[in-house]
Amino acid sequence: MRQRRILMCPPDYYGIEYEINPWMSRARGSTPERARQQWIALSEILKGLGVSVELLAPQPGLPDLVFTANAGLVFKSQFFSSRFRHEVRARETPYDDAWFAGHGFTVEHLPEGIYFEGAGDALFCGSTLFAGYRIRSDVQGHQFLAQALGKQVLPLELVNPRFYHLDTCFCPLAPGEAIYHPAAFDAYGRKVLQTHIPRLVTVEESEAHRFGCNAVVVGKKVVMNTGCERLAAELKSWGYEPIPTELDEFIKAGGSAKCLTLRLDGEEAALWD
Repeated sequence: MRQRRILMCPPDYYGIEYEINPWMSRARGSTPERARQQWIALSEILKGLGVSVELLAPQPGLPDLVFTANAGLVFKSQFFSSRFRHEVRARETPYDDAWFAGHGFTVEHLPEGIYFEGAGDALFCGSTLFAGYRIRSDVQGHQFLAQALGKQVLPLELVNPRFYHLDTCFCPLAPGEAIYHPAAFDAYGRKVLQTHIPRLVTVEESEAHRFGCNAVVVGKKVVMNTGCERLAAELKSWGYEPIPTELDEFIKAGGSAKCLTLRLDGEEAALWD
């Protein structure tokens, strides 16, 4: 069995220093010690599942560097670096690129003027790359990826600002299986998902707001935020084992388990060959 590898970044400088999505509130802020405890707990769960957790060094002034899923898209030995819509996050890119260049990946960049926010908006289910657009990423970026990867890329329009990245409302489990929150997509996007993924678990609004879709899948284990009992029961009925862990401090910034991780070896649902 292949070694599962995940990139994480310790939350040394994590905090709510600006507001670029509806979850963020500088007035409410975050509690650093609780955030650190929750991050460590997630990291330890992943290690306990046999994952090799690799670390990106945190940097002062980059509070969202902790959300490594947004660094870019990994495809085999290629790293397609993100081009962030917000300048406060664009400052992360040199550190992301340096890490991947130093760890044997070929760093690729999308054309100037095209926004693309990595595995936050691009997730494989089987051999197809499902790609969210409108709020953070541009559909032209997904067209570029389709050519660069030689893969089918299906754009999905996101229509609710609370679900600003695809990984906040959609999570592939295995080829042909995924969970999703239908109200995050327009009618055409829902039809695309229903047509191309035979088995879909619907996540209700209250549990979508608990970031139930923002989960990390390791084999038949699904690591997710607490408070998603209905989704957990559905996953169990499908033969998966949900592993809840509290990540409320990161929901304050609009992220949870998936946002805090970037698979370096391909998602469980990815068929790269």
